[in-house]
Amino acid sequence: MVERNVVGGALEPCGTDPVTGFYRDGSCSCGPDDAGLHAVCAVVTADFLEHQRSVGNDLGTPRPEWSFPGLHPGDRWCVVAGRWLQSYKAGAAAPVVLASTNYRALELIPIEMLREHAVDGPPDLRGLAGRSGLKVRPDGLA
Repeated sequence: MVERNVVGGALEPCGTDPVTGFYRDGSCSCGPDDAGLHAVCAVVTADFLEHQRSVGNDLGTPRPEWSFPGLHPGDRWCVVAGRWLQSYKAGAAAPVVLASTNYRALELIPIEMLREHAVDGPPDLRGLAGRSGLKVRPDGLA
């Protein structure tokens, strides 16, 4: 089964350097084992990493026992949807790659918040209305 992204297309890879994803396959796939919902393809920033460290989620320190290399600003990483939302509310949200963000992120995060921090996405979303639950204005913008 093909997983979908938040804009209704096929889920695109998020990152391979370092290799991301709950399954360490470069994708923000969210299978039944992913209780944390590693759904948001974020381009991590220093502010995001610092905020996450300050709330007990140190993403900068390597953890080889979890196949986790430690992140640096500019890395693409499938972050837990709840953690991204936590940073958003604190004013430290990382940019989001919509085409690589799993549609399941919408279970916790409104599409408007993700689009506010998007670093990709089609300029005209009219063709996606109804498929992804987006409400699209007549001018084609969400």
